[in-house]
Amino acid sequence: MRILLVDDEAEMVDPLSRILTREGYEVDVAYDGDRGGEMAAQQHYDLLILDWMMPHRSGLEICQQVRSRGNTTPVLFLTAKDTIDDRVQGLDAGADDYLVKPFELRELLARVRALLRRPSTLETPTKRFTVGDLELDPNNQLAYRAGREIELSEKEAQLLEYLMRHPNQLLTHEQIHQHLWGEDTQPTSNALAAQIRLLRRKIETTGDAPLISTVYGKGYRFGVPIKSE
Repeated sequence: MRILLVDDEAEMVDPLSRILTREGYEVDVAYDGDRGGEMAAQQHYDLLILDWMMPHRSGLEICQQVRSRGNTTPVLFLTAKDTIDDRVQGLDAGADDYLVKPFELRELLARVRALLRRPSTLETPTKRFTVGDLELDPNNQLAYRAGREIELSEKEAQLLEYLMRHPNQLLTHEQIHQHLWGEDTQPTSNALAAQIRLLRRKIETTGDAPLISTVYGKGYRFGVPIKSE
């Protein structure tokens, strides 16, 4: 899961970023509203954590701009504003949750988990993903490679979409487990390996370049192999 954390208080942001990273999240950080707004517009995130008051552009403005583009990525505000009117204004701007500073770390992590468990409606029904010669239509659970149509189970489509959203990145076993099964379900120890094996059989037939690489003891990396000169 990928999180964008935007706050101008470096003394809070830096340790919070390290804690979220230790929890298994991939965290990008911006220290002002302009940079945060650019990153939110240019990249895909599973959650935005925004400070309300920042130089150049407020978290409220970032949230409004994100929503104006039809992006429904969950937004959590961190702010010292604690009146009812402030909360209403933040929620009306499109925020999903609101946490008043100072806050307990346990509560923040619980709210992050709750927001990330919500079904994502970020992508439009026609959105497809392409890496190399592989194309995925997640809404119809279909993939296409080398002119052939590949039917996928729901779990295979979820797994492939997650891999294709993060090309050439190392995704740990824990990150993939959390995405596919969440924290409330504990699959058997070989469940992920079995899903990877089933997916490989479908998208990597004879003559196809391998796309899923195993990083032993850590996780998996998805992408087109780089040919050596």
